Amino acid sequence: MATEALLNTGDTAWILISTALVMIMTLPGLALFYGGMSKKKNVLNTMFLSLTAFAIASIIWVTYGYQFSFGQTIGGFIGIPTNFLLQGISLDMIHPDTHIPEILYIVFQATFAAISVALISGAVVGRMKAKTWIVFVALWISLVYIPIAHWVWGGGWLAQLGALDFAGGAVVHLNSGIAALALIMLLGPRKDARLLPHHLGYVVIGAALLWFGWFGFNGGSSLAADGLAANAMITTNTAAAAAMITWIIIDIVKTNKPTILGATTGAVAGLVAITPAAGYVDIPASIIIGITTVFISYYSISLLKPKLGYDDALDAFGVHGMSGTWGAILTGVFASPAINGVAGLLYGNPTQLGIQIISIIAVGVYAFIITYTIGLVLDKVMGLRVDQESEIEGLDVKEHEEVGYRI
Repeated sequence: MATEALLNTGDTAWILISTALVMIMTLPGLALFYGGMSKKKNVLNTMFLSLTAFAIASIIWVTYGYQFSFGQTIGGFIGIPTNFLLQGISLDMIHPDTHIPEILYIVFQATFAAISVALISGAVVGRMKAKTWIVFVALWISLVYIPIAHWVWGGGWLAQLGALDFAGGAVVHLNSGIAALALIMLLGPRKDARLLPHHLGYVVIGAALLWFGWFGFNGGSSLAADGLAANAMITTNTAAAAAMITWIIIDIVKTNKPTILGATTGAVAGLVAITPAAGYVDIPASIIIGITTVFISYYSISLLKPKLGYDDALDAFGVHGMSGTWGAILTGVFASPAINGVAGLLYGNPTQLGIQIISIIAVGVYAFIITYTIGLVLDKVMGLRVDQESEIEGLDVKEHEEVGYRI
């Protein structure tokens, strides 16, 4: 293990800031974004799901999550667990291949684990028991997120295959989106599935905080204060902007009226899609990714969801699952050797696109099967869904004995 002499204070300062930015994405960003889109009677419960996800993931990560995710690989599938509760990791240890303290890398990665499971909550708001959610979070982090993080980022078999995922297209967004779909299928539709955002102001603030925090999410994933971090930031911003504008245009063409909900959803879809690609592609590619992913998510929400009849309450699958998949595919198309030394299909390496597709299938299948199994067991043991009276009256009162508004 390297020593303190290799520490770079500039890199360390940037990842300290990036860690705080990614934390903001969940609390308060996602809590406000999802909370504003939920019904008034469920706003506190919706925020509770993000709050508890962050807390539980944080404890699991330092206890054993990091160790299994980033320990020396066992057959490419899971890491060798050492340093439980971070025992033996001193303050002067430097993370391999970087110039930042290992303990900083650990907390940076903890924020990724936390937002991944919190994203799932957008699909189940208004009908999942709070107590069951708490147990689900612990099981999902342990059995789904940790193995997949190892496969892609921890030296596992997908990393060895050459899969590209700069900041979490597969590990975070595809993973959580597919998990959300699995829970949706177990829970069934809500009694009143109309999307009635009760506070679009919260949605705007939440989306803005997500966009702001995404600079740490993607920019921080270079693990250095360098040109690659700057490229990740500018491609992230450009893709989000292109996606927002595209969604607004579609709204105008379809309904003759732009909407705040559409604009913010478009921006998030663009942020999701650029996540795996941000450190591999240039500006033109980021614009294409931002524009095209809107059509994937827009029509998943407006056509696929009603046709298949699944109730993805806040479109966790439609945005994160679908745009995460699309972004991972286009990373294999547009990866530029001038950016990060890796070529995609457009630069004469069609094999990379095949590797990306393999990674998508592997992550999607594993996430769905294990999540569905976890949900099935919890449904038998604790029950997944609240009763009809609770759903009609609202989960704030029935699950927490609290109300978001007195008036």
